[in-house]
Amino acid sequence: MSSYQKELEKYRDIDEDEILRTLSPEELEQLDCELQEMDPENMLLPAGLRQRDQTKKSPTGPLDREALLQYLEQQALEVKERDDLVPFTGEKKGKPYIQPKREIPAQEQITLEPELEEALAHATDAEMCDIAAILGMYTLMSNKQYYDAICSGEICNTEGISSVVQPDKYKPVPDEPPNPTNIEEMLKRVRSNDKELEEVNLNNIQDIPITMLSELCEAMKTNTYVRSFSLVATRSGDPIANAVADMLRENRSLQSLNIESNFISSTGLMAVLKAVRENATLTELRVDNQRQWPGDAVEMEMATVLEQCPSIVRFGYHFTQQGPRARAAQAMTRNNELRRQQKKR
Repeated sequence: MSSYQKELEKYRDIDEDEILRTLSPEELEQLDCELQEMDPENMLLPAGLRQRDQTKKSPTGPLDREALLQYLEQQALEVKERDDLVPFTGEKKGKPYIQPKREIPAQEQITLEPELEEALAHATDAEMCDIAAILGMYTLMSNKQYYDAICSGEICNTEGISSVVQPDKYKPVPDEPPNPTNIEEMLKRVRSNDKELEEVNLNNIQDIPITMLSELCEAMKTNTYVRSFSLVATRSGDPIANAVADMLRENRSLQSLNIESNFISSTGLMAVLKAVRENATLTELRVDNQRQWPGDAVEMEMATVLEQCPSIVRFGYHFTQQGPRARAAQAMTRNNELRRQQKKR
């Protein structure tokens, strides 16, 4: 046991209550004031409030930050700098290091044919860069220089091996133009069963009223010429999904349906999948990128629909579960093989 621990041992059996009972009222009041003013372990208090004030000088006035900074700066300028032990004169001493030239041993010297030495002596930087790429010296050049030299049959590099690596310049891709489809005119043509109308494309039109989309799905029930129906990014929800499901139960000419990038929930997708079972002409179905993940039950239903509907040969959805993904891949392989055999016949 150390001496400090022995010193603490004599305070182990002290009765604090007995000591407090022997104190006078004035001493208890003074102790209470000391405990109120001192709290060094309270990190929430400023440093000046963690202990009682022991300053006996009277205050000279309120705090003037600018005057205090000027005073500290003046004090720092008036302090004499310490003299250097060895004054700096700027004189350079010693001799600069010159790396000695290394002579290449005779066994390491490479001799080329006179034609090759003459060709290398007059080669440009671009030609040397291509030669280095062919020899596999990819550490001497950028990736762009290396692949340009490997993939191209001609010398296309004009920068040289010692060029600075610069990012490739890509051409800006302009935004897609807005969909020019007139919805009212399209609805009239679908209702009149226009023979020249084979595709209904309403992609990226986000201000279509729900009633008009419902009327369009209702008109598609009796249409016999439309082969493709696309409602991508139209903010369609479950009411439109139910209208599409009712349309699939009666339509017998539609071959492609695309309802990606919408607000359809698992209930709406389940209604569409159940309707697909009653449709024998649909060959392509795309339902990916909805606002929320449909769930495991919907993915299992998708795999089941693909297994029971051999007419579907293209299906657009990114499965998150391994089981439905494997079943869907196997079903799509089988459906495409059946379609190939039917074409042979």
